Amino acid sequence: MGNYTISTTTPGPIEESRERVIAALAEEGFGVLTEIDVAATMKTKLDVDIEPYRILGACNPPLAHRAITAEPSIGALLPCNVVLRQEGRTIVVDFMDPAAVLNLVEQEGIADLADEVRARLERVRAAVAG
Repeated sequence: MGNYTISTTTPGPIEESRERVIAALAEEGFGVLTEIDVAATMKTKLDVDIEPYRILGACNPPLAHRAITAEPSIGALLPCNVVLRQEGRTIVVDFMDPAAVLNLVEQEGIADLADEVRARLERVRAAVAG
């Protein structure tokens, strides 16, 4: 685990974990804008088999609007990525730590916004681990 993620584990299978993560994100006002099945892409493009690995692009529109209003280029750091990856029978769920990423932006109000997003993602993590 790096200093750019907040993580938890949950029992598999990955599809059930995915549904729990999406439901917990929705409770905090996040929707999933994108979903990338990395394992399927690796198989299609490289003919390589890897454990199930999904990337969800989560967005909370009011918070994203605040961020973009404060700093229009911040969209390069959005959405909040959530990774679900299988390790044996366990699913690891990694959330992008918005404080680590948004601290790259030196704009008034962004640090407070990052703290708010992180608090919401911490609640999602607790619900998923729950």
